[in-house]
Amino acid sequence: MSARSEPGLLTAPATPRPLPPLGPTRRLKVPRQTERTLDSGLTVIVVRRPAVPLVELRLWMPFGQAQLARGHLLAQTLLSGTETMSSVQIAAELQRIGGGLSAGLDPDRLMISGAGLATGLDRMLEILGEVLTGASYPAKWVAVERDRLVDGIQVARSQPAHLARTALLKRIYGRHPYAVQTPNPEQVSAVRPAALRTLHAQRVHPAGAVLVLVGDVRPERALDAAEKALDGWNGAGHTADLPPAPPLEPGPLLLVDRPGSVQSSMRLALPAVPRTHPDHAALQLANLIFGGYFSSRWVENIREDKGYTYGPHSVVQHSVAGSVLLAAAEVATEVTAPALVETTYELGRLATVPPTSEELEQARQYALGTLQLGISTQAGLASFVSAYAGSGLRLDFLPEYAARLAKASAADVAEAAARYLAPSRAVTVVLGDAERISASLATLAPIDTVPVPS
Repeated sequence: MSARSEPGLLTAPATPRPLPPLGPTRRLKVPRQTERTLDSGLTVIVVRRPAVPLVELRLWMPFGQAQLARGHLLAQTLLSGTETMSSVQIAAELQRIGGGLSAGLDPDRLMISGAGLATGLDRMLEILGEVLTGASYPAKWVAVERDRLVDGIQVARSQPAHLARTALLKRIYGRHPYAVQTPNPEQVSAVRPAALRTLHAQRVHPAGAVLVLVGDVRPERALDAAEKALDGWNGAGHTADLPPAPPLEPGPLLLVDRPGSVQSSMRLALPAVPRTHPDHAALQLANLIFGGYFSSRWVENIREDKGYTYGPHSVVQHSVAGSVLLAAAEVATEVTAPALVETTYELGRLATVPPTSEELEQARQYALGTLQLGISTQAGLASFVSAYAGSGLRLDFLPEYAARLAKASAADVAEAAARYLAPSRAVTVVLGDAERISASLATLAPIDTVPVPS
């Protein structure tokens, strides 16, 4: 009787089989999109994706940040009622068609997002049109949401990650509107419903706005439905133009003193380029190899090898006024300087030594795979179409971008890393206990120490 079949006897573990090689990357196929620009200046883009009987809606409007406190409160109260419908009635009507709408504000635009049954698209668009033309901002609802927003801001201001990001934005952008993206609680508390109605009249308008509909719909019929439902939404309003973002100026390391902090929040900003730039694909691959996904060098170094942090991550962030590469890690106070040393080392290594073929192919497969995955659902596709439209692009750019990712060589990635990821080009901010970390950080770079923002 063999040892394998005899009860009670241990057997030697089977030799692990090698993983099969990755298969060829599938060609990226994007669905056809249909587009119409209405007389009001609104662009409507429809993409048929009949996987499930739903439709995803994304509407963004250029908004700017001149009215930061009012803008954030407007986004939270936009769906609070109209002249003919209360917030409860709006929610009930949307639920009746299996849908919902929500609003939010980013540094560039006001966004309304939603989803619902494809058979309820006409009604969802009618409700959207009524909100856009007749949002009433009831005093009681505004008061509730104003207090909620103030509470949220105060909680955020106690969090190290928020404080570090706030300091980094100020350090990067200086006097640019992007420098401040969270309003002061006092400013929010001073906002009244009349101010929201005035801001709505000024900024919530169709000129330059884009409506995206993705789902189980017939494109021409969906375009007609959008044109009919939003016919009353017009007016040029106020143009919210943003100046270009200023170039990064490295300068001294900014140390934000947070006495008693048990960990340090490390943030770096590096130059980047927009999606259409010839270097973008190579830079995206360089970022992945550095710290953009779990198999990156930075993660392997300061998480897996040294245990300095749980989840370092870097990302290329695109905005209307410019692009920037941001890297973030939370590290224990006692290893703040060593973690910064290893971060600088990995940036410098990538900027001076080309990646191996294995590193490059792994990053390439990840980049191409996430593109495929990102457009595989109605919601993901709608978000892609909307984000690209915000940069003046359409879905047909995706295959072109995928081809650039597929063709980028190790030399291309090394050149992009040398141009954009050199540690000498980094803006560095560390938030932590200055009494415990300033001396060690001062051995690495000149330091400017400031108190934590109040």
